Amino acid sequence: MGSISEKVERQVVLLDENKTSYEAAVLMSEKHIGSVVVTRNSEIVGLFTERDLIHRVIHERRNPENVTVKEIMRTKVPMVTLDESSEKCIELMKQHNCRHLLVFDVDAFVGIISLRDLLVLLLDEKEELINQLTKYVTT
Repeated sequence: MGSISEKVERQVVLLDENKTSYEAAVLMSEKHIGSVVVTRNSEIVGLFTERDLIHRVIHERRNPENVTVKEIMRTKVPMVTLDESSEKCIELMKQHNCRHLLVFDVDAFVGIISLRDLLVLLLDEKEELINQLTKYVTT
Protein backbone atom coordinates (compact mmCIF):
# COMPACT_ATOMS: atom_id res chain seq x y z
CA MET A 1 0.00 0.00 0.00
CA GLY A 2 1.34 3.37 -1.04
CA SER A 3 1.20 6.74 0.60
CA ILE A 4 -1.48 9.36 0.22
CA SER A 5 0.90 11.92 -1.31
CA GLU A 6 -0.45 11.61 -4.85
CA LYS A 7 -4.04 12.31 -3.77
CA VAL A 8 -3.47 15.26 -1.42
CA GLU A 9 -5.34 18.34 -2.57
CA ARG A 10 -2.71 21.07 -2.55
CA GLN A 11 -4.87 23.88 -3.95
CA VAL A 12 -6.62 24.53 -0.64
CA VAL A 13 -8.79 27.54 0.06
CA LEU A 14 -7.87 29.40 3.24
CA LEU A 15 -10.35 31.59 5.09
CA ASP A 16 -9.92 33.87 8.09
CA GLU A 17 -11.79 32.74 11.20
CA ASN A 18 -13.63 36.06 11.48
CA LYS A 19 -15.48 35.62 8.19
CA THR A 20 -19.13 34.69 8.46
CA SER A 21 -20.46 31.24 7.72
CA TYR A 22 -22.40 32.86 4.89
CA GLU A 23 -19.17 34.16 3.34
CA ALA A 24 -17.63 30.72 3.73
CA ALA A 25 -20.63 29.07 2.08
CA VAL A 26 -20.53 31.47 -0.87
CA LEU A 27 -16.81 30.86 -1.31
CA MET A 28 -17.24 27.08 -1.16
CA SER A 29 -20.07 27.29 -3.68
CA GLU A 30 -18.03 29.44 -6.07
CA LYS A 31 -15.02 27.14 -5.82
CA HIS A 32 -17.11 23.92 -5.91
CA ILE A 33 -15.51 22.63 -2.71
CA GLY A 34 -16.86 21.17 0.52
CA SER A 35 -14.44 22.66 3.02
CA VAL A 36 -12.08 25.53 3.77
CA VAL A 37 -9.05 25.62 6.00
CA VAL A 38 -9.52 28.27 8.67
CA THR A 39 -6.71 30.62 9.64
CA ARG A 40 -5.91 33.15 12.35
CA ASN A 41 -3.03 35.52 11.61
CA SER A 42 -1.97 33.20 8.76
CA GLU A 43 -1.81 30.15 11.05
CA ILE A 44 -4.11 27.17 10.59
CA VAL A 45 -6.63 26.90 13.43
CA GLY A 46 -9.36 24.67 12.06
CA LEU A 47 -11.56 23.42 9.28
CA PHE A 48 -15.02 24.54 8.18
CA THR A 49 -17.14 22.14 6.13
CA GLU A 50 -20.57 21.94 4.54
CA ARG A 51 -21.59 19.66 7.38
CA ASP A 52 -20.65 22.34 9.93
CA LEU A 53 -22.87 24.79 8.09
CA ILE A 54 -25.79 22.40 7.99
CA HIS A 55 -25.54 21.07 11.55
CA ARG A 56 -24.35 24.14 13.47
CA VAL A 57 -26.06 26.94 11.58
CA ILE A 58 -29.01 25.83 9.47
CA HIS A 59 -30.24 23.06 11.77
CA GLU A 60 -30.04 25.41 14.76
CA ARG A 61 -31.87 28.12 12.77
CA ARG A 62 -29.01 30.60 13.14
CA ASN A 63 -28.49 33.37 10.63
CA PRO A 64 -25.40 32.50 8.54
CA GLU A 65 -24.64 36.20 8.09
CA ASN A 66 -24.28 36.59 11.88
CA VAL A 67 -22.32 33.44 12.72
CA THR A 68 -18.55 33.58 12.32
CA VAL A 69 -16.57 30.62 11.13
CA LYS A 70 -14.60 30.51 14.39
CA GLU A 71 -17.84 29.91 16.33
CA ILE A 72 -18.62 26.69 14.49
CA MET A 73 -15.43 25.38 12.85
CA ARG A 74 -13.87 22.11 13.82
CA THR A 75 -10.66 22.85 15.73
CA LYS A 76 -9.46 19.34 16.48
CA VAL A 77 -8.84 18.19 12.93
CA PRO A 78 -6.57 15.16 12.73
CA MET A 79 -3.26 15.71 10.96
CA VAL A 80 -1.21 13.28 8.88
CA THR A 81 2.00 13.36 6.90
CA LEU A 82 2.45 12.85 3.17
CA ASP A 83 3.75 9.33 3.66
CA GLU A 84 0.72 8.13 5.64
CA SER A 85 -1.19 5.12 4.29
CA SER A 86 -4.76 5.40 3.10
CA GLU A 87 -5.82 2.74 5.61
CA LYS A 88 -4.40 4.74 8.53
CA CYS A 89 -6.14 7.88 7.26
CA ILE A 90 -9.49 6.13 7.05
CA GLU A 91 -9.00 4.78 10.56
CA LEU A 92 -8.30 8.32 11.83
CA MET A 93 -11.45 9.57 10.11
CA LYS A 94 -13.49 6.86 11.82
CA GLN A 95 -11.97 7.64 15.21
CA HIS A 96 -12.60 11.39 14.86
CA ASN A 97 -15.90 11.15 12.99
CA CYS A 98 -14.68 13.38 10.18
CA ARG A 99 -14.24 13.33 6.40
CA HIS A 100 -11.11 15.48 6.02
CA LEU A 101 -7.54 15.40 7.30
CA LEU A 102 -4.95 18.16 7.24
CA VAL A 103 -1.71 17.04 5.61
CA PHE A 104 1.73 18.27 6.68
CA ASP A 105 5.28 17.79 5.48
CA VAL A 106 7.19 18.01 8.75
CA ASP A 107 5.79 21.30 10.15
CA ALA A 108 4.63 22.79 6.84
CA PHE A 109 0.98 22.54 5.85
CA VAL A 110 0.76 21.10 2.33
CA GLY A 111 -2.91 20.32 1.80
CA ILE A 112 -5.97 18.33 2.70
CA ILE A 113 -7.23 14.85 1.93
CA SER A 114 -10.87 13.86 1.95
CA LEU A 115 -12.61 10.53 2.37
CA ARG A 116 -13.51 10.67 -1.32
CA ASP A 117 -9.81 11.07 -2.23
CA LEU A 118 -8.94 8.07 -0.08
CA LEU A 119 -11.64 5.90 -1.63
CA VAL A 120 -10.36 6.71 -5.11
CA LEU A 121 -6.82 5.87 -3.99
CA LEU A 122 -7.93 2.55 -2.49
CA LEU A 123 -9.90 1.64 -5.62
CA ASP A 124 -6.89 2.47 -7.80
CA GLU A 125 -4.68 0.28 -5.62
CA LYS A 126 -7.16 -2.62 -5.77
CA GLU A 127 -7.47 -2.28 -9.55
CA GLU A 128 -3.70 -2.40 -9.93
CA LEU A 129 -3.52 -5.51 -7.73
CA ILE A 130 -6.24 -7.19 -9.80
CA ASN A 131 -4.34 -6.37 -13.00
CA GLN A 132 -1.11 -7.80 -11.56
CA LEU A 133 -2.84 -10.97 -10.40
CA THR A 134 -4.61 -11.40 -13.72
CA LYS A 135 -1.34 -10.99 -15.57
CA TYR A 136 0.35 -13.50 -13.25
CA VAL A 137 -2.41 -16.08 -13.63
CA THR A 138 -2.66 -15.77 -17.41
CA THR A 139 1.06 -15.94 -18.21
